[in-house]
Amino acid sequence: MLEKSPPWLVVINPHAGGSKAKSDWPKIRALLEEASFKFDAVFSEYPHHAIPLVKQLIEEKGYTRVLAVGGDGTLNEVVNGIFQQQRFDPKKIILGLITIGTGNDWGRMYAMPKSYKKQIKILKKGHVLMQDVGKVNYLHNTEVNDRFFVNIAGMGFDALVAKKTNLLKEKGSGGPLSYLYSLVTGLFEFHPIHLDIDSDGKSLFSGNIFSVSIGICKYNGGGMKQLPNAIPNDGLFDVTIIKKMPKAKVLRSIHKVYDGTFVQMEEVKTFTGKEFTLTSSPIHKAFLETDGESLGHSPLHFKVVPSAIGMLVRKKMKVLYAGKGN
Repeated sequence: MLEKSPPWLVVINPHAGGSKAKSDWPKIRALLEEASFKFDAVFSEYPHHAIPLVKQLIEEKGYTRVLAVGGDGTLNEVVNGIFQQQRFDPKKIILGLITIGTGNDWGRMYAMPKSYKKQIKILKKGHVLMQDVGKVNYLHNTEVNDRFFVNIAGMGFDALVAKKTNLLKEKGSGGPLSYLYSLVTGLFEFHPIHLDIDSDGKSLFSGNIFSVSIGICKYNGGGMKQLPNAIPNDGLFDVTIIKKMPKAKVLRSIHKVYDGTFVQMEEVKTFTGKEFTLTSSPIHKAFLETDGESLGHSPLHFKVVPSAIGMLVRKKMKVLYAGKGN
């Protein structure tokens, strides 16, 4: 069981799940209090606000236990705030998620229930899995930036779908079906990209791609099993490359992305590794999303940070991945 003090930092994204987080927060708050959580609650106020907010509060008040209330994007922001703060080693911080977002793919990886009460019961039990974290360096216009992520980063068609989905969210039209809508409509906008992918100085792939996924966990896009063999604590990225293919074949194969069997198709290549560099022709052509958040563009450099943060998960999932850590 987790110690009862110091208090938790609870970070709520009121816009998550089409503003469901805002309307459901009183219920969630009551459930946390009922479960004897001692916590300080704060709301993010604008996109990406949770990053500096979490950084500042950890450095100033010394929180070492954090709960994010929102979706995959909220979790991503909180993770980046934890890695930007200078007070503690991120490995010393425990992080949990109460899922309310559009995709909830991190929660899907760990079979988290939809019920807030059941989620909080799991969090209260305090089973911690030391999960790997990805770090990517990218360009935003001409500025070099970096971003940490705990689920999946996508390039090519995947990044276009994320961008279109995020625009729908901004208009209040987010939801699980928004991914599928963006996927189908984006198919007629997307043009294949030439990518060169290297690892440890060796060329792994060179050619026209439809989509590339690099990550720690299995799912993105609201249940698409992009990395079906991913293990979240093995110290390795899983990589899936979908080469250029006819649009009609993409449409016929969409169902295979949801069950992970698409990796058996002849146009698909898979790899694992600790570090990858992606360059495109033209050089800034490949756009990037991490955990559903649209960022910048190529060139891109990925590096895995093994067992980098303690995530609260179900006991059976901790047991499942026990012994698989690097």
